[in-house]
Amino acid sequence: MCGFSEGKPTHDIKFMGSNSFGTLFRVTTWGESHGPAIGCVIDGCPAGLALTEMDIQKKLDLRIPGRSYQVSERQEKDRVAILSGVFEGKTTGAPIALHIQNTDANTAAYESCKEVLRPGHANFTYLAKYGIFDYRGGGRASARETACRVAAGAVAEKLLSLAGVRIISYLKAVGEYSINPNIEDIDVFEAAICASPLFCPEKEAEEQMKTRIQAVKQEGDSIGGVVECLVLHLPAGLGDPVYEKLEAKLAAAMMSLPASKGFEIGDGYGAAVKKGSTHNDLFCIEKEKVCVHTNHAGGLLGGITTGAPLVLRTHFKPASSIQKTQPTVDIHGNPTAFCLGEMSRHDPCVAVRAVPVCAAMCGLVCADAWLMGKIAKL
Repeated sequence: MCGFSEGKPTHDIKFMGSNSFGTLFRVTTWGESHGPAIGCVIDGCPAGLALTEMDIQKKLDLRIPGRSYQVSERQEKDRVAILSGVFEGKTTGAPIALHIQNTDANTAAYESCKEVLRPGHANFTYLAKYGIFDYRGGGRASARETACRVAAGAVAEKLLSLAGVRIISYLKAVGEYSINPNIEDIDVFEAAICASPLFCPEKEAEEQMKTRIQAVKQEGDSIGGVVECLVLHLPAGLGDPVYEKLEAKLAAAMMSLPASKGFEIGDGYGAAVKKGSTHNDLFCIEKEKVCVHTNHAGGLLGGITTGAPLVLRTHFKPASSIQKTQPTVDIHGNPTAFCLGEMSRHDPCVAVRAVPVCAAMCGLVCADAWLMGKIAKL
């Protein structure tokens, strides 16, 4: 019933092998939402990079739950510990192991639904593939795993800073409310993002988004949103053609995030209604360098950077965990109803806390491309 074995003996070998990301700068994450801890191992970080736990912690602090009414009430401080790969404040070239303790796990909140196929969740598909599923907050399918990505992304961003690369992400849309900021001063723009609990740089739009999120939360519901990322000062010539295009790797990175349902770069979906004469970015010379007048392509041509900023957007669905009662079936195929327990804690709009996660994934992809670029030619 339901597409998976009901406790029948099987000799099939089943394991979860898709926990690593990257080529040279490679990250493997581990741990579950309600297990004792989570963490990651970073392979390929060059020796000699100045790195402290505080470099990582300040990025993790942006992602933690409990920051405002608009995110999950779960209280996790996400204190990171560097277990290996750093000596006397610098990376050694050895694997960097990062550890984050889970301190506010609440398994009891999920006991009532351990045999229920939760609408919109991975219970059914994980059971169909592996025959077992950690129902405590979703296990590996939980967004809790993204703390590991943010930790690894902090190391990647520190590495990229050596090349002057800067990554900025912000909340572009919540439901029907969207912004198209005119960025005149990038420092002022970034400061406005950091000052906002929603990572939205426009105050009026932020208030509209807050009101919308609060309304759906009070209804026991959730709402989707869009995160935009800007990667500044990447040199031209990074990335690879054909099957390893940088936009393909960025898409893979963003679409690997929980609740992500769409990816755009440059004009994205809007390019489909344009003519070539209006979409083409015309070349020019500025300060004795080849540049483009516009950036409809989002900083990439043929999968390789042009030197213009990377501009990409990730669309997130409404969170599947809502307080409304929904019809479903249990693992035995019996019709039932599902409603979250009163002790459960979930984000009414996952896009809010996805802002620093998207920045981290950009960092991982770009750090990998930067290192790959160093071996592409003599």
